Amino acid sequence: MPRGFAPPPRPWLAGHRGVDLTASPGAEVRAAGPGTIGYAGQLAGRGVVTVLHSSGLRTTYLPVRPTVRRGQVVGAGETIGVLQDVPGHCAAACLHWGLLRDRAYLDPLLLLGHGQVRLLPLRPVPPAVPSGASGGTPLP
Repeated sequence: MPRGFAPPPRPWLAGHRGVDLTASPGAEVRAAGPGTIGYAGQLAGRGVVTVLHSSGLRTTYLPVRPTVRRGQVVGAGETIGVLQDVPGHCAAACLHWGLLRDRAYLDPLLLLGHGQVRLLPLRPVPPAVPSGASGGTPLP
């Protein structure tokens, strides 16, 4: 069964940094959005295509036999490769689709209006002071 996005709690730990989409070997793989091909070739025995988007996002697709070349501009929905049948990642053929902003992995389903959004505070929030109580020294 294809796996969903399950990032590790720390960048160096094991996790699933994308989603697996069931597809048949030989199926066309299309760009999720417009951009420029950042990488198209073999990596660790699998074909990989990376699209750099003007928004600063980067999408990755594997295992894919590329039909594009590095530096090529592609449009949304344009074919960028063909799904390879590479055993080991999924029980049946699947496309591993990833999304990154800088070095942070994001759930690529967010691009489709799906996925899980997790909002975290920018800094620790001090505990609330009950109304009418003296809070002592004010916080900056």
